[in-house]
Amino acid sequence: MKGFLLSLQSEFYKSRKTLGFWASILLPFILILLVSIGFYTHVDKLSHGPGMMLWLLFSGAVLNIMGALLLPMYAIFIAYSVNSIEHKADTWKSLFSLPIAKWSVYSAKFLYAVILVFLTLLLFALFSIGFGDLLGVLKPGLKFLDYHMEWTLLQIYFKLFLSALGILSIQFLLSLLWTDFLKPMGIGFVCFIAGVISVGVNWDYAYIIPYAHPMLALKSMMGTHKRGTPPTQIVIDIFTHDVYVSLAVFAVVFVAGFFIVQKKSVK
Repeated sequence: MKGFLLSLQSEFYKSRKTLGFWASILLPFILILLVSIGFYTHVDKLSHGPGMMLWLLFSGAVLNIMGALLLPMYAIFIAYSVNSIEHKADTWKSLFSLPIAKWSVYSAKFLYAVILVFLTLLLFALFSIGFGDLLGVLKPGLKFLDYHMEWTLLQIYFKLFLSALGILSIQFLLSLLWTDFLKPMGIGFVCFIAGVISVGVNWDYAYIIPYAHPMLALKSMMGTHKRGTPPTQIVIDIFTHDVYVSLAVFAVVFVAGFFIVQKKSVK
């Protein structure tokens, strides 16, 4: 456990000045800030809507960009960026020559990639809540304070996090196989397009494609309410087929990646 914690700490120190680390923080802030500016400058058009509708419009504007487009590409980028430090410096041999178990080193790198994705989606949820409430204070005409969507947003982004784990694990494995960026990126992009098409044509088995999971997660959450009640409370079903498949892919690929690391370490 000590070796694992040291490896995890090392990953933070190695990446704290990289684009991958700062993108995890700046991406949610910049995107939600831009959406907030749009709402702030169009108060007259939006002030007639109820609080729930404003929250749906505000969070939906972010989710449609992040969940359907940016999240799969972001997972691809993060998976590569965590391993690119060793690839560029050619330090795999020296890394595995340390008196730390290979499993600890590999698990720490894998977990660090997961933490970065989790951090980004958590910040998306927190910034959405914070900027929405701030708009309600600065512009009382925007009735954000009339409706509370904090728990719903946390559930939505948690589901998106789970749905992205399959993509992240596959891309992490590909970034171990190849040192260059183009091969993992190219394969990831092609798979992403396949996922978009499968969801777009409403294929019944689109959930077997991990790159379609974020879009399926969003699609399954659109327009759902509690039966027999007015549409004032949104119900989020977190553990759907796509999430189960994502978790299964994550577990299988995590184990498979360790055997690849073992071979790499003796080269």
